[in-house]
Amino acid sequence: MQRRKFLKTAGLGAAGVVAAPFVSTAKAQETITWDMVTSWPTNFPALGTGANDFAQRIEQLSNGRMRIRVHGAGELVPPLEVFDAVAAGTAEMGHSAAYYWRGKVAASQFFTAVPFGMNTTETNAWLYHGGGQELWDEVYGKHNLKPFAVGNTGAQMAGWFKKEINSLEDMQGLKLRLPGLAGEAMNGIGVTTVNMPGGEIFTSMQTGVLDAADWVGPYNDMAFGLHQVADYYYTSPWNEPSAVLEGTVNLDAWNALPDDLKAVVTEAARASNLAMISEFAYRNAQALATLVEEHGVQLRSFPEDVMQALYESSQRAIQQQVESDPDSAKVYESYQAFQKLVRNFSDVGEYHYLKTRESIGV
Repeated sequence: MQRRKFLKTAGLGAAGVVAAPFVSTAKAQETITWDMVTSWPTNFPALGTGANDFAQRIEQLSNGRMRIRVHGAGELVPPLEVFDAVAAGTAEMGHSAAYYWRGKVAASQFFTAVPFGMNTTETNAWLYHGGGQELWDEVYGKHNLKPFAVGNTGAQMAGWFKKEINSLEDMQGLKLRLPGLAGEAMNGIGVTTVNMPGGEIFTSMQTGVLDAADWVGPYNDMAFGLHQVADYYYTSPWNEPSAVLEGTVNLDAWNALPDDLKAVVTEAARASNLAMISEFAYRNAQALATLVEEHGVQLRSFPEDVMQALYESSQRAIQQQVESDPDSAKVYESYQAFQKLVRNFSDVGEYHYLKTRESIGV
């Protein structure tokens, strides 16, 4: 199938020579206009607005030389078809989460979230300094894509449950919305998991299609009204201790850009990544207070037997994947080695500080 033209220009042409005393030979710069498709409803808090932020930064940093038209889920392509659309050139850019593509690219899951894996700071360090970005480029390059980290939710909640979980037995047979490696781990302890767009969760919970659902955290969960369809909100963030939001660029479109505009996109991605992390830290704190104090949401943590079973199941799921997919094995080797390295300081730094803060009641 013939690819669409990637660089859509709105050039104004060369200016003519002006009569004396002033002579101009300046040529108006062309404007590159791209489309970005996303997995989020238009302007959805933090995720959809994060895509908008990325697009706006590109236009600002390029001084208007690049313009990005952002399309919400379903406007140009369905929410879980962003990967294919950008790879094929239906749109030049995408904004989504890598673990949605596990059926197409098994190794993609390591670039969103790993159960019991690295936190947000550690993950960014791996991507920016530990070889993670280079591996991501290698894996996605096979699919005609250039990836970037364009946001992170931070540690996510374990999800909304219609009934209280008091033991591993209570998990048996539950129907749960949970993507990625964490979904595989849940399957391994007797839960049936499905992957669906966020916009379908409320109705699925309300109608009984789902018994429980993971989405993101207090800010986004409240926006979807999930507190109206489940009473118990589980805090144990084993499933996504960090969740990277990915920006993708069609590789043909990327290669056609001049170097300065490649630098613009790269730096816009970094800035939008930090902006989303900061926004989630602030908005989640506000939303959690509202959920508990105004809506009476019941916060819970999974019991110890559930957490132990999930850890063991997640390790089996990861091991099965790395044994069956060479790219996954290569990526996870890097991920695991970096996690071991940075944990030395994370434990004596951030973790020790948080324990101290709790012990003295600060």
